[in-house]
Amino acid sequence: MSEETIREVTEKVKKHNQFIDGVMMEIRKVIVGQRYMLDRLMIGMITGGHVLMEGVPGLAKTLSVNTMANTLDMSFKRIQFTPDLLPADILGTLIYNQKDGTFEPKKGPVFANLVLADEINRAPAKVQSALLEAMQEKQVTIGDTTYPLPKPFLVLATQNPIEQEGTYRLPEAQVDRFMLKLNVGYPSKAEERDIMDRFTSGGKIETNTMATPQDVFTAREVVGEIYVDDRIRDYIIELIFATREPANHGLAKLTELIDFGASPRASIALLNAARAHAFIRGRGYVIPEDVKAIGFDILRHRVGLTFEAEAENVTSEEVIQTLFDEVEVP
Repeated sequence: MSEETIREVTEKVKKHNQFIDGVMMEIRKVIVGQRYMLDRLMIGMITGGHVLMEGVPGLAKTLSVNTMANTLDMSFKRIQFTPDLLPADILGTLIYNQKDGTFEPKKGPVFANLVLADEINRAPAKVQSALLEAMQEKQVTIGDTTYPLPKPFLVLATQNPIEQEGTYRLPEAQVDRFMLKLNVGYPSKAEERDIMDRFTSGGKIETNTMATPQDVFTAREVVGEIYVDDRIRDYIIELIFATREPANHGLAKLTELIDFGASPRASIALLNAARAHAFIRGRGYVIPEDVKAIGFDILRHRVGLTFEAEAENVTSEEVIQTLFDEVEVP
């Protein structure tokens, strides 16, 4: 791609990413801090990638998603996952109409633009599988009829890391369907004081619609045009293969720590997310810092650790940091 074409793409990026500032400004009327989480939610939105958020209760995960739906003029549904939940409770089912003697479809809460799967690890495997199938196929079959899900369609799931009783861990093959996994942390002292003051003042905080689903679709088209140099593409491949064959990439010390490496989904997700990261920052091209900035969120749930790593209290973040430190940057 010529320099002139890259400049044209950059101008297009700057034109079509302006709605993001407005959306973020409205969300920050309600949400204090959590810039990392909001930035990653927006990356998921403009790439169409589902997001898994892990954090203790009360960190505004649900409120962030609901507020984002309001500012983007999208429908929002929240599903509280519990051990007695059934697939039909999410997808929908056929209801018998006595008057007509026919069965009518009743669509479930998954039929929304933004679906919040709250505490997804509280429901058994068959319920998790039903949602994850809908995420992958973007459609749901009720009876003999297949219904497409609304566009855009995005699942934002949460799980609580501190409670393990009564939970069903997401299998590695299924958690791979989430583009990003976020570790949501506590606010700072100043942020928590602001939260306390804001939510005990008695007034209701109103937000305005700042964009439409069409703005999101246009953004996705522009993101697809952002230039990625062949050296950046090769760098992504080197990172992914270093998780699978660390010894062949001068990382023999990781061989006993990594049980399995990232899948091809990770390569695709890393490229798309790096483009979205560049788009939000007004660039029509990807730089290595885009890959590094988003890499932890793409890889932390895709790099499996061995028992030896867990015994030594080695985290996936430490392994990924080693990859970024050691793999040569173009």
